[in-house]
Amino acid sequence: MTAQSTLSIRRAASEIGRSLLVSCWFMFLTFPIMVIKVNPLERTIDWQWMRLVWIGLAVFPLSFVWRWLMRRKEHGGSQDGEDNWQKRLGEKIRADGKIYTALLAILAVFVVAFPFMFSSYQTQIMISALMYVMLGLGLNIVVGLAGLLDLGYVAFYAVGAYSYALLNHHFGLGFWPALPLGAGLAAVFGILLGFPVLRLRGDYLAIVTLGFGEIIRLVLENWNTFSFGPSGIAGISRPWFFGADLSLGQHTVFLYFIVLILVAFTIVVVNRLRNSRIGRAWIALREDEVACQAMGIDKTRTKLTAFSLGATWAGFVGCVFAAKTTFINPASFTFMESAIILSIVVLGGMGSIIGVIVGAMVLILLPEYLRAFSEYRMLVFGASMVLIMVFRPQGIIVGVRQHYRFGRKESTEEQGERDAASA
Repeated sequence: MTAQSTLSIRRAASEIGRSLLVSCWFMFLTFPIMVIKVNPLERTIDWQWMRLVWIGLAVFPLSFVWRWLMRRKEHGGSQDGEDNWQKRLGEKIRADGKIYTALLAILAVFVVAFPFMFSSYQTQIMISALMYVMLGLGLNIVVGLAGLLDLGYVAFYAVGAYSYALLNHHFGLGFWPALPLGAGLAAVFGILLGFPVLRLRGDYLAIVTLGFGEIIRLVLENWNTFSFGPSGIAGISRPWFFGADLSLGQHTVFLYFIVLILVAFTIVVVNRLRNSRIGRAWIALREDEVACQAMGIDKTRTKLTAFSLGATWAGFVGCVFAAKTTFINPASFTFMESAIILSIVVLGGMGSIIGVIVGAMVLILLPEYLRAFSEYRMLVFGASMVLIMVFRPQGIIVGVRQHYRFGRKESTEEQGERDAASA
């Protein structure tokens, strides 16, 4: 037996030993959950040992795959943070106008026909996903473009929802007049949050914004004379359509198209903002705050604009949420909502509009369509999140950095000389 074959056998034995160790470790960790099943009525314990065996058999080959993927990532990963395959695919689609137009047409037809092709339940799920798309795009302004970590974004969501609910309850104001009012009030609260945190950055900014979100929730929960406390506000009016008497199913379809129009409007505005002067100022602020200020950019106005515009979209979605559920209470606006919205931005790709849309669809739709796995659906969902964050830490779709090229314009004489030389 040669030295090379002996070395190969040792490596194979080492890999098998690692996989066995990982399998045993997973079996030990999942033992209380998967094996012990308590029956409280009969006061008995059912020991389900076969589950433990299946876990060991499943983890053993997966550990090989995991190590292979990790080695591949270390040796073949992207060094500059941009995925070449993504860039090439985008350039190819944009270069071929027919493919680009056909994809847009197919997507538009599917989106418009969705509520007529699927049930009301599926439409409700899609409405929720589209609402989180708007929330993710709003937070993407603050976190993805301006680089300001906001953990209290749900506060602006609550401001928009309670604005419509209170105006409707006390003054009978409908959905359409309350929609811009809720967005405007959320923008005002965004400015109020922005002033105290102008000098903060990083972890300190995150802690203050987290505290702001909790303050808003606690005020709504304890100020009974204003917000009706934990009991919430019921009987909120749904959007009306020229006075027509719509059924519940028709209201669902109508609300779907309202949210769809708002999402399209959000995408257009956010895309224009990103490519505008203020958008480039946000990106400069995210990259280096000191250099940004040294270049003459007004840091105060830039941060306040990011907070207020990001909060505006949360106010829009808050009004839609109140109209969709017709009942709100402070329990709907906890820190977990902010965490989910932030996860959408990070998972999809910070600064990327398409990435945020994909991240919202994955995070909102995946748990719903994993209900067939019953009690294991959140386990599968969590494992999927871990895999994406390990192998795609930059997000599902990376926000490709834009490049601007400036060329010197040739004079008439130089152009004539070049034409003569070529002839």
